[in-house]
Formats: sequence, C-alpha cells, structure tokens
Amino acid sequence: MKKLLYIFCIALAMVGCARMGQPDGGWYDDDPPKVIGCTPADQATNVTAKKITILFDEYIKLTDATNKVIVSPPQLEVPDIKATGKKIVVELQDSLVANTTYTIDFSDAISDNNENNPMGSYTYSFSTGEQIDTFEVSGYVLDASNLEPIKGIMVGLYNDLADSAFKTKPMLRVSRTDGSGHFVVKGVAPGTYRAYALQDADGDFRFSQKSEMIGFNQQIFEPSSKPDFRTDTIWRDSLHIDGLIRVPYTHFLPDDITLLAFTHVQTDRFLIKTERVEANKFSMYFTYGHPELPVIKGLNFNSDDAFVVEANEKQDTIHYWLRDTALVNQDTLRMEISYQMTDTAGVLVNMTDTIEGLAKVPFEKRQKELNKELEKWRKEVDKKIKRGEEVDTVWREKPLEPKYDVPSSMDPDKIARIEMPTPLQHCDTAGVHLYSMIDSVWYESSCQLVPVPNKIRNYEILAEWRPGIEYSLEIDSAAFIDIYGKVSNAYKQGIKVKSEDEYSTLKLNIAGVEDSAMVVQLLNGSGKMVKQSLVKKHVAEFKYIKPDKYYVSAFIDSNGNGVWDTGDYAEGRQAEAVYYYPREIECKAKWDVSQSWNVTATPIYKQKPGKITKQKPDTVKKLKNRNAERARQLGIEYLKGKGINIDNK
Repeated sequence: MKKLLYIFCIALAMVGCARMGQPDGGWYDDDPPKVIGCTPADQATNVTAKKITILFDEYIKLTDATNKVIVSPPQLEVPDIKATGKKIVVELQDSLVANTTYTIDFSDAISDNNENNPMGSYTYSFSTGEQIDTFEVSGYVLDASNLEPIKGIMVGLYNDLADSAFKTKPMLRVSRTDGSGHFVVKGVAPGTYRAYALQDADGDFRFSQKSEMIGFNQQIFEPSSKPDFRTDTIWRDSLHIDGLIRVPYTHFLPDDITLLAFTHVQTDRFLIKTERVEANKFSMYFTYGHPELPVIKGLNFNSDDAFVVEANEKQDTIHYWLRDTALVNQDTLRMEISYQMTDTAGVLVNMTDTIEGLAKVPFEKRQKELNKELEKWRKEVDKKIKRGEEVDTVWREKPLEPKYDVPSSMDPDKIARIEMPTPLQHCDTAGVHLYSMIDSVWYESSCQLVPVPNKIRNYEILAEWRPGIEYSLEIDSAAFIDIYGKVSNAYKQGIKVKSEDEYSTLKLNIAGVEDSAMVVQLLNGSGKMVKQSLVKKHVAEFKYIKPDKYYVSAFIDSNGNGVWDTGDYAEGRQAEAVYYYPREIECKAKWDVSQSWNVTATPIYKQKPGKITKQKPDTVKKLKNRNAERARQLGIEYLKGKGINIDNK
C-alpha cells in the first residue's frame, strides 16, 4: 500500500510541476556530469598528442587535482590540469613513451559546478601503441608500527624485479591510497611485477632519500582477471532498501597486496640546536646519538669538572648541569664543543664549534626577582612580629622539591616513582621507610629506592604492594640534597592498595606464529597502551586490569630489546611484525577472561578495530536524490489539499 501511495505521489507531483508559474521553483538538478566527448577519444590507440580535452554536458569543477588526479606512467614534469566551463584540459609535459597505456584517474574529483553533484570515479585512458592495457591490481598500505591506514602515499609497480630498481628507476605505473589505505593501479600490462609504497619527497618516483617512508615486500605477481558477481543494494530512499541485486563485473587480481610502510632510522648526525633555557643548565640536541659524548672546553671559564652530564638513552639529547653557582650566575658561557657529525659523504667526522651559552633570563633580572621575593618575606615577618606571633626571622631558601608519583589509592603492580628537579649530590636510601598496617598495627615493610637507568634524576621505590593492605611511605628530611645544596623536606604519603576483587585478569593463548619473542600490549579505548606483557610458552597474561573495554596489539621482538624496531631496505629487513586482535575485549571486576588469538587468521589490513583506528575512511560522495523526497512531499500536499487523509497508510 505504501509503495502504491509513493508512486501515486510522484505522478501527482510531476503533473503539478508541469504547470506554468509554479511558485516552488521546480525540480532539483540531481544528475551528475556526463562525458560527451574526448580528444583524443577515450581508449584511443596510436596516440601522439600530449594534450587531452574532455567535454561534459554541463559546467563542472575539479577539486584538489594535485592530490586526487593520478597520471600513469608517472610524470617527472608535472602535468598541467585545468577545468574551465564544460571541459577539462590535461597537457602532459613529459615525452610520450612508445607502446604504453596512459591512464588519467580523476577519482572523485569531478562534480558539477552548481549543485556539486559528484560524477563518481572516472578514469580516462589512451595508448601510444596498438592496444590498451586494462589489468588492475589493488591492495592496502598500512603503517608498519601500528597498522594505521596511510592516506595519500604513492604506490608503484616495477617489472624489473631487482631490489636496486626501487632506488635507481622511476616507477612504471602509480596510484595513491585513499583514507582506508586502499589503492588501485590501473592500465597494467600483462607481465610480472613487484609493488612498492613511497612518500615521494622530491618527485622522482623512486626511493632516493632515507627520510622517505617506504613499503616493500618480496611478493611477485602477475595481474589477471575473472568474471564475478557482486551484490548491490537498491535504495528506495536514504533509509529504506528496495532490494538486492547481483551485478556481474570483471574481478581483477591480485586485490589484496599489503604493504607495511616504515621510515628508516635517521642515522645521519647533525647538531640541531644548543640552548640555555635555565641558567643552571646548558643543553645540546642532535638528530642521532653517538657513544662518545661531545667534549667541551671552556673559553671564558674553567670547564674541568664543571658539569653533571645528563644524557638520554639514545644520547641524542644531552644536558650539562653547572655545578658551580658562580657559573650559573655568569650570563655568557663561551665554549668550544667537539662532536661527531655526518659529512656530505655520509661519514662521521669530528666537528668543532664555538658556542655562546646565553642565559635566557639574565642574572640581573633573576636577582631583582629574588629581591622582590625577599622584600615580600620581610614585610610578612614584620606583620607577624607586630601581632606578637612567633616567627622565624632567618631567611631560608626554598627546599628541594622532588616530584612524587605516589597515589593514595594504588594498583598492586604500580611502581612508585620520584623525579628530582636537579641532579643529586646526596641520596640517603636509608631515609626511605615503608610501613604496612596488619590487624590495626603498623609494621615496617621492606622497600628499595633505586635509580632509573639513563635517567639520573629519576628513582623508583620497589616494594611488594599486597592487595587490600594499607601502607605509609615516609621519607626523612634531608634524604635528598642536590648539587646546589638544596635539601628536601620530610615526606609522608598514605597508600591504600586496592583489593583483588576490584580487578579482572586476561589470558591470551597465542597461535599463528612460531617466534615466541613477542610483546603483547593491552590498549584502552583510545588505543593507548596501559599494560605490556611478554609471551611465555605462547601465553600472555595481564593481571590487575581495571573493569573496562580493551583492545590488544602485539609485535614480534626480533632482537629482544623490548621495543618495536623499524626496517631497513638496504638490508632487506622488514619492520618488526605488528598484529591487532580484531575485536574488543570486555573485562569486568572478579572476571578471569581467556581468549584464543591466532594472529595471522585475519588479513593484516582487516585486523585493527575501527574504534581505535585514527585514520578514518574518506566520506563517499553520493548523489543527493532530493527529487524523490520533493515528489513525496508535493504528492502529500496535493492529497491533503483534496481533503484525503493519508495518515497510517
């Protein structure tokens, strides 16, 4: 009944809209642009002209042609692509290659000028030889580190199967990935190929810079096709489906090429900058670390034993803390710095620079600020004396203020940490005490204060935090004294360790890989790691999990260093393999969750759950189909005007 009413409404509306003087403005233009002619003709052969003109039935516009329009074979000289009026003109600047199929893939860049109706995917092709090559190959490009789809990266084919081709020759045919990381290379000739991904920084269509992101594999393939069917949905409107139909089409293969892209470790070493943001610290930043730290020679000060050196683990960021307050108060420190730097041939050589370490805030200004603070303190003391209050009349400098990461409510596997604002001269580990309450009585518990490797200002408090037990962490005054003589105050923090009933546990039985050197990471709803576990005998376990919904990723730790490592093309080495459990895992309090996970059962490009995938698919441009809704409304209005009640029909 509803369908008959719908047809009746459209018929009535069409009659109504044919009347002269209709005040509603008539029908919308919902039709996409149509190609009515091309010069040379689409799929023409033996073409010699480098200028292509495509004519349309209405005024059109071309959106983001630089990124969306792909010419293949790739053009070293950028083609001139313009849309004017009812035509698009493409002028190729490179010489045409003999016996080659050229494709100009406009993707979804074409729409009409007035209503922005999208034309849909459109590809123009011609050949300089006797035939048009029509094979297509497709697949996905993902970030090797996290399986994120990479949008806009170039994908190219080579029929030269040597590894050196990627670095010495431009790609034969190219495409770009969309928001899902998907690509389609069109106009492919019969033959044997390898595929590569490249973030082409210099426009030469080959891997020529180590900073360029690349993807490669050893897969060799021959393009092919077969007849196939797909199921298309027939929509009545934006909410209702009229039916499903099977549509025949040509299925091109392979359609699942997967390239995992990575960037090489940048081993070229350069000095990025030097700075002295704080008066007591001079810093150097390099692009890459080196086992040998720079050698500093003071030119207007004695640099012997002048610094406490703080370098990060990679030794590409180095802080030099000035020991002597006289040097801290010296606004300009002139020094000669010798360090290892990469020359134009890519070889490390010794470099010597003369640097002036200028304090960001001069001593005079710092002294004025201190005097203001001192004057304020004196006024406060005078007020207290006048009121007859007891007051300490001795000015005391601010104490050392460590940053304590010790929560009052703590997970059993939490590590308490302390970060010092400056390097320490004295650390009294015996001044750190931990007490636990058992049956309402406080007992001393064992704990250990240990420095964090490669972080000279960071310490950890190691202890057995038993679930459901209350603790008191107490640190004596003067337990910490920094290199400037600042002394820490006493510290006390009550800690309640949560009971086991507040947590869930998760056990993952891993299959699909032989390599047991695997690190599994538990991720929150934003995809951020909350816990990490090593796989032992194909099992990864997580304890003390807060009730929530989680995701899981893993990587093969080939070198056993506990962190994901990138690849190297010269060595033929892929980045360490990454996997994602394809579904959400819910953990509830008091639950023991166990899951089996075959890490290779789901194709890599389908593994990462959409909820934690940051690169979202492109929005598909659709025809608005506003006339159907307009016809429905006009028909309803007509029936109501005739006094016909159409409710509930």
